[in-house]
Amino acid sequence: MEFKVTIADPLEHPCRALVVGCFEGEVRTPLLSRLDESLGGCLTGFYERREFTGKLNKTRLVHTLGRLPAEQILFVGLGKQDELTRDKVRQAAGTAMQSLRPSGVRSISTLLHMTDGGTNEMLQAAVEGALLGGYSFNRYKTKDEDPTSIEEVTLLFPDTAAASRGESVVNEAQTLCNAALLARDLVSQPANVATPAYLAENALEMCGKYGITCRIMERDDMERNAMEALLAVAKGSQQPPKFIILEYLPAGKEISPTVLVGKGVTFDSGGISLKPREGMEKMKSDMAGAAAVLGTLQAVAALKLPLNLVGLIPTAENLPGGNAYKPGDLIRSMSGQTIEVVNTDAEGRLLLCDALHYAQRYDPAAIIDVATLTGACVVALGDVVTGLMGNDESLKSAIKKAGDASGERVWELPLWEEYGEIMKSDIADMKNAGGPGAGTISAGGFLQQFVGKVPWVHLDIAGTAWEEKGRPYLPKGATGVGVRLLVEYLRELA
Repeated sequence: MEFKVTIADPLEHPCRALVVGCFEGEVRTPLLSRLDESLGGCLTGFYERREFTGKLNKTRLVHTLGRLPAEQILFVGLGKQDELTRDKVRQAAGTAMQSLRPSGVRSISTLLHMTDGGTNEMLQAAVEGALLGGYSFNRYKTKDEDPTSIEEVTLLFPDTAAASRGESVVNEAQTLCNAALLARDLVSQPANVATPAYLAENALEMCGKYGITCRIMERDDMERNAMEALLAVAKGSQQPPKFIILEYLPAGKEISPTVLVGKGVTFDSGGISLKPREGMEKMKSDMAGAAAVLGTLQAVAALKLPLNLVGLIPTAENLPGGNAYKPGDLIRSMSGQTIEVVNTDAEGRLLLCDALHYAQRYDPAAIIDVATLTGACVVALGDVVTGLMGNDESLKSAIKKAGDASGERVWELPLWEEYGEIMKSDIADMKNAGGPGAGTISAGGFLQQFVGKVPWVHLDIAGTAWEEKGRPYLPKGATGVGVRLLVEYLRELA
């Protein structure tokens, strides 16, 4: 999708469709008054008859019938004016893209970014909403069944100063969204395509484009590093595991990096502890944490943020087989700590624990791991918010702030010592799973045993990595969650 910046009066600007934001119950803004007059009072009539009232994400499409150079005007609700946020603008832009797509238009013009005076924050939100809301994954369809995609969006500005200021914001928003869409593409791929080797190949290709150092550890390398937990998960699959290491270090070796760790289970059958048949096809998305880390590294490098960042991606398939690891097995992790396997479907933490220990060699300033870790998180928080746990109040607070700004919100769960009792084992240092209660917290507590005293945050994206029904800028399918959240945090850090 291409964005153009244009200086124009919206009432004199020719286009196929013009998108205009409206506040709930408020029709007498200067722009709306002019549009209403040109359209013979139809907008006032909509409000009076309550056919359209400006309620958030409600739309009304009007054909101008030659009264304006714009052929159509799409009015999009923004909700109450005193409750406007960046995410509501993001939602409105996504709603506009999805509403206009069936009409077959390939190019549109918009004023949504001028909401609330045209601040940089609202401009970024409008561009993000359009890019994210206009996404679709249809590369394997052999018949053209989808409506025409919108290929061009023209952003209207009132003067040269506003337009020139907006160009850099638009470019940054596109860079950020391209990284989030990379994550969506990776998660959307079927598991027979997106294998561990496929993730490694994509990481190498991306790093080559953006000047990131990338190394791939193979099975022999992992054996030499005693990554027994990671290797155990991969034993049932014919696909060899990979450990992907990405290093973006422009700030110099004397500056400790932030280390991102992403769970990369490219398909999770549950192993010997087999999952139910219903919904198992969605377990191709169990590498959404890995996709988020790849997308974040791409965005950070493309934006040339002045900080050091390392991405660690342990990736494997979890399948049953004659050589698969079993309930009751004893595993010695890379850290030397022993783990009793009680559930082979609690495999993600086994990949992550070796990666978290490996991260220590970077003397990191902070570690953030991202993982579709527990179904219990979906039960606790649904698909609206990501679960957060951690050991450092300042880091947790910064991630929460970034979540609010990006629209990828997080909610903290406790890691109190009492929850550690759930994971005690009779024969090892710990079990890899607890009982039916506090499943998300006990998983976070397990990971905490491998981070030492480094400031650390764990993000459980099991509920937010996949959208079942579709929302304004989250079409049905992979969401790319984590990329915009982490980049927002890293930009503030930089």
